[in-house]
Amino acid sequence: MVMLQRCVFKRIQQLYSGNQASTKSLLSGFSTALLQGHRPAACRNISSLPDVKEKTLVVVKPDGVQRSLVGQIIQRFEQRGFKLVGLKMLQVSEDLLSQHYCQLRTKPFYPTLVHYMTSGPVVVMVWEGYKVVETSRMMVGHTNPAEAQAGTVRGDFSIHVSRNVVHASDSPEGAQREIQLWFEGKELLNWDSCYQTSTCEV
Repeated sequence: MVMLQRCVFKRIQQLYSGNQASTKSLLSGFSTALLQGHRPAACRNISSLPDVKEKTLVVVKPDGVQRSLVGQIIQRFEQRGFKLVGLKMLQVSEDLLSQHYCQLRTKPFYPTLVHYMTSGPVVVMVWEGYKVVETSRMMVGHTNPAEAQAGTVRGDFSIHVSRNVVHASDSPEGAQREIQLWFEGKELLNWDSCYQTSTCEV
């Protein structure tokens, strides 16, 4: 902490070297704020705003994990400005898949889907942010990679609908249901991200 203060103080001195009175006043106030544990205004209470509290579930499927795409997918969501509040890797069970894909259980391709989803580990994430469900769907791209635009996850990394790399919730209601299936409440973290003020209107 002391080293950090020294580095910041030195930089401020460089920026305000022409006005010693201003520098002294600024450094004094900054030091006091640090010692009292104050955070910059940009970091305060942003996570309490309802508009940025929407959550969605994103699953990197077995083919995405096998192809070492997890890091690139996480990076896209981080760079977009969303906040990661849940993350785990697991070998998914048929019972969980049956609940997750309940609307598809009568489809002829369902057994193939289950075989695919249980063929290897998956990485499951919960992202939080403004209109995160809608935006995540756009970032992931069309279910059929042949119709997905370049720049989307599926448009860049997949060529066949049977191996489309990633799942993202399709609605806020669907996201809530899926998050409850994949995560226990204690597995989701509530933390303040200073960067959200750079991506949302306060």
